[in-house]
Amino acid sequence: MKTQPGILDIAPYIGGRAEADGGARVFKLSANESPLGPSPKAIAAYKSAAESLNIYPEGSAFALRHAIGEVFGLNPDRIVCGNGSDEILHLLPQIYAGPGDEVLFSEHGFLVYKIVAQAAGATPVAVPEPNLVTDIDALLKRATDKTKIVFVANPNNPTGSYNTAADLRRLRAGLPKDCLLVIDAAYAEYVNRNDYESGIELVATTANTVMTRTFSKIYGLAALRVGWAYGPADVVDALNRVRGPFNVSTAAQAAAVAALRDRAHVDLCATHNAKWLPWLTERIGALGLKVTPSVGNFLLIEFPATGAKTAAAADKFLMQRGVILRGVGAYGLPNCLRLSVGTEEGNKAAVAALQEFMA
Repeated sequence: MKTQPGILDIAPYIGGRAEADGGARVFKLSANESPLGPSPKAIAAYKSAAESLNIYPEGSAFALRHAIGEVFGLNPDRIVCGNGSDEILHLLPQIYAGPGDEVLFSEHGFLVYKIVAQAAGATPVAVPEPNLVTDIDALLKRATDKTKIVFVANPNNPTGSYNTAADLRRLRAGLPKDCLLVIDAAYAEYVNRNDYESGIELVATTANTVMTRTFSKIYGLAALRVGWAYGPADVVDALNRVRGPFNVSTAAQAAAVAALRDRAHVDLCATHNAKWLPWLTERIGALGLKVTPSVGNFLLIEFPATGAKTAAAADKFLMQRGVILRGVGAYGLPNCLRLSVGTEEGNKAAVAALQEFMA
């Protein structure tokens, strides 16, 4: 059967690998997952949901939206939940962009932005990012009356860099008024910089701005696929018209509510990351490798472009020792690997393997 134009031009998204070639113990540090796992309270809520598997989920995610509103001080009516934040990222271009329209994102931004633009029939535009930080001036310069959506991951994956609250205010002010600014704040809970703002304030004070969040990272619920967006009432209304009627499962909703309210576990995960992110940065940098400063739960490591110590050679070497990192050639960074902060054992295994490789 013939597909719609452009569908077969889409390069499918490929997630981080889960299996290594060797090593008695495998450390998967390729997908930015929570090394401490989900809250025990979330696990209990998930198991309890098994008793009602014959009942359809509550379609509006009422309890989850109200829990999010309670924790973040938001109006639940301006929140929509999705099957992961990915679902929301897919739906927005279907609603607001199409053939003849453009969707902008940073050159090394999340791969899904290009995919969702193409799936909607819009033209994806990757804007240069010379310093591995989303270039606000470059985005503003490239935006035209054809620009219907601008995606900004903040912090950005896979670089780990971020834009300040002032940066994003300037971007919003300079974009066309009918252009939707989407702030993908999947890693917001890890950031501890005073000049950072996840996007909540910008959504509350400007028009045509949406923030997306996920339960896959610090909350450790990646397997359940649950995320949310906070946006203007008209955008939320449009999303609710096109999303699946039961898009977030009962178990996912229950686990997410419990995870959200277990602030002690969230704090534990943030503290673990705050300890090991600088430790990894220092140890890997001491090996002579360039590490991009990160505010997320991962690091971008740059290897020599030629010779025996390339990213491809390092990847093969690490895999043989059971340490799985993420190749980021698809992001336009062929000389880099991305390392997720893992458990203490995983972090030390990664550094030891890199030390052996560089020696």
